[in-house]
Amino acid sequence: MITKVKKGMQKKEIDSLLEKHKNSKKRKIDLKKYCGTIQLIEDPLVTQKQMRNEWK
Repeated sequence: MITKVKKGMQKKEIDSLLEKHKNSKKRKIDLKKYCGTIQLIEDPLVTQKQMRNEWK
């Protein structure tokens, strides 16, 4: 969310905009559920180099 503060706005207006931003719903994503889910066979750097060399 973007909050625009224009020149000449009063403090009350700015505070109300910031309060709206603060109270807005945020998407909560549980990234821990993805932790450790990929089983790697080889070194990730080797895999990355192989994938990059495929473009040549």
